[in-house]
Amino acid sequence: MLKDISHKYRNFIPLHLEIEDIKILEEFAKIQRGNILKMTTNASSGHPGGSMSSVDIYTILFAFSDFTPENFNSLNRDRIVISHGHTSPGVYSVLGSLGFFDLHEAIAHFRQVGSPFEGHIENHIPGIDWSTGNLGQGLSAACGFALSQKMKGINKDVFVVMGDGEQQKGQISEARRFAKKFGLNNITCIVDYNNLQISGATQRVMYQDIKANFESDGWFVIEIDGHNFSQIYEAIRFAKNYSVSPVMILARTTMGKGVSFMENRHEYHGKPLTEEELDRALKELGIENDLKKYRKMRDKKIKKIKEVKSLLPPIFEIGSPILYSPETKTDNRSASGKALFDIASKNMDKLDSFAVFDCDLAGSVKTSSIEKNMKNSFFESGIMEHHTAVCSGALSRCGVITFWADFGVFGVDETYNQQRLNDINNTNLKVIVTHTGSDVGEDGKTHQCIDYLGLLRNLYGFKVIVPADPNQTDRVIRYVVNEWGNFCVAMGRSKCSVITNENGSPFFDEKYEFNYGKFDILREGKEVLILTYGPMVEKAIKIYEILKERGIDVGVVNVSCPLKIEDELMEKIKKAKLIITYEDHNPHSGLYASICDKIVEKGISKKVIPFGITNYPPSGKSSDILKYLKIDPESIAEKILKELNG
Repeated sequence: MLKDISHKYRNFIPLHLEIEDIKILEEFAKIQRGNILKMTTNASSGHPGGSMSSVDIYTILFAFSDFTPENFNSLNRDRIVISHGHTSPGVYSVLGSLGFFDLHEAIAHFRQVGSPFEGHIENHIPGIDWSTGNLGQGLSAACGFALSQKMKGINKDVFVVMGDGEQQKGQISEARRFAKKFGLNNITCIVDYNNLQISGATQRVMYQDIKANFESDGWFVIEIDGHNFSQIYEAIRFAKNYSVSPVMILARTTMGKGVSFMENRHEYHGKPLTEEELDRALKELGIENDLKKYRKMRDKKIKKIKEVKSLLPPIFEIGSPILYSPETKTDNRSASGKALFDIASKNMDKLDSFAVFDCDLAGSVKTSSIEKNMKNSFFESGIMEHHTAVCSGALSRCGVITFWADFGVFGVDETYNQQRLNDINNTNLKVIVTHTGSDVGEDGKTHQCIDYLGLLRNLYGFKVIVPADPNQTDRVIRYVVNEWGNFCVAMGRSKCSVITNENGSPFFDEKYEFNYGKFDILREGKEVLILTYGPMVEKAIKIYEILKERGIDVGVVNVSCPLKIEDELMEKIKKAKLIITYEDHNPHSGLYASICDKIVEKGISKKVIPFGITNYPPSGKSSDILKYLKIDPESIAEKILKELNG
């Protein structure tokens, strides 16, 4: 039905909708409302009210954008982000009816265990560009998609549909400003303004002036009737062709539109109809009640859907490693910045697929060289970490190698929810966090990121690397560039020593190759084994030297991937008399936790003593903090001696 006219209005080229085509749209939308109600009643769960208020918008948007089942796995198309992901019944209904997947499967298996049609939209479904559910993040994702199109010279549009209640989220204001700053006039935002949310009227729940907010951040705003197909079509068409700024369409709608007893009732935001109510609603819509068919289908095997492919970036030339001599005294963050700039310099022809994000800290996280020399690949986002986390994540899904450098407390702690969303969306983001641990001592408790491993171990797809010195840092940065997936590379603030062999030559020399999960035996020893990583490695070697003078046989192992403990390390642990974990982190969620998990898994009986940060440290120099906490090398050496002597 709608497919027959979709080609006529593809890309919103005609000025207006024809009257007979409006009738087709109205009939199509009516059927989708029936599907929404069947889907949610069949599942005894879901959000019918908002789905019914948004479905007219979805009908126009999905039918007439350059966004089809045939081109969905291509970069060269429009993108559509649904920010209020709870309206999944409306989205699934329209996409299924347009041939993206089997509509009947969606109605039958909505919210069922093992079904791809989950309660909130997920990007493994053809037609879904971004998994959402946590409100307020869709516009940030849209900015990432729009940025990719600008970088690659793709003349397509990005649409984001949002709820009105979620406009209360602060991250949206960050995204609005970002879109304006970077001239993302290829974004059109449509706000479903039904003036209701879970607890009732939006103005009663929390005051907001959506139009004024967008206008104050430089957006052009159009107000329309969100159920009038002519107005929806013409507003989107105008927005596509408006180049001065991004456009927001404020679409006034009705919760539960189409069913009299549901209209303007906030109770139906997340409440499905009973079977009796469904029968009544479908009669009002003039739609057959075939719920029994879907009840029977729900008991049958769930069919697989078409695979959604990842859009891979080009392979980058990573260049030759920079070798820092033992006489060099620098910090890992500087080595990271130099490696990143070196890689970018060797791939000038691929900078449309390379991006670095900053949050007002380029000088501290050492990305200034990218900012000065590769301006089109550098995105200064200001103090807007929540937006930047999602925006950079979305960009990384568009064939762009994406780095975001920030302090640990901002790049991980503050944005944990956003990084969790990136993880769910299978992004390809490289998060470079500096100033981790107590190594940013003078800034005090609020800036000492002593829990980043504990947070990131909860995210199933994030890999964490904590390099020991500038040489290993250089290799790690070069490694993650062409490795798919989310990585966090963590480092401290202070200058550190180049780690050497016992003969004084760099341990991480020109022959060293980094692989994720690899551990490094820096000093051999069987009586005491010190497991450590990052800025504590050179201090562990100091402990080794102190104890060696006392005749103690000590081994030091650099575990730079503390969330991935290899089986081979367990063989070393079995042979040692005493195991020590030593870290500038909360041990109970850091390396100590990882080692203990692995020991239990392997059924090994071994005592492990943790040394790390057990409370929020005070302000002060890093070395003074370690002494204050009694985890400086001298204090640890004395504690080990006491343990050995009973």
